[in-house]
Amino acid sequence: MRKKELKNKKLIDKLKHIILALVGLVILQGCGAYSFSGVNTTATSFQVEFFQNQASIIIPGIDQRFTNELQDLILNQTNLDLTTSNGDLVYEGEIVQYYVAPTNATSSNTAAQNRLTIAVNVRFYDTKTPEEDLEQRFSFFFDYPASQAETAVRDEAIQVIYERITQDILNATLAKW
Repeated sequence: MRKKELKNKKLIDKLKHIILALVGLVILQGCGAYSFSGVNTTATSFQVEFFQNQASIIIPGIDQRFTNELQDLILNQTNLDLTTSNGDLVYEGEIVQYYVAPTNATSSNTAAQNRLTIAVNVRFYDTKTPEEDLEQRFSFFFDYPASQAETAVRDEAIQVIYERITQDILNATLAKW
């Protein structure tokens, strides 16, 4: 009797493992053409057109820097290949705002803190799935003490702002968040 119970227990354990494997397979199959990052794998390439600075304040180089950072982020977080033309996914747009404004005042009515805001208008085209096309404005800001000149914090501010904006663009266009 003891051998029969042991044999039944082993059989039940095997069935549990088979059922778990089947459930896992069904879940993975449900992902279809999507990878774990949420990027549609039917697209194999992307291109990022130059994002020209059309803001009222022109800071040399921020347009090329933004274009490069968006390319680098997509390359690093997806399995897509960067191309200069005929990409399955196309990003284009322009920097539309570069603006510094005071955010907090002191008791003597002077600025205690300033905020640098950058906004980018993005047009996204998916040549394989045109219903996924998107046009949207993305912006973010960086606060810094008014005692510091904007030029002193510019590199750090742009880095922080671009990291957020490019991630937001990736999430909106590929991860669908």
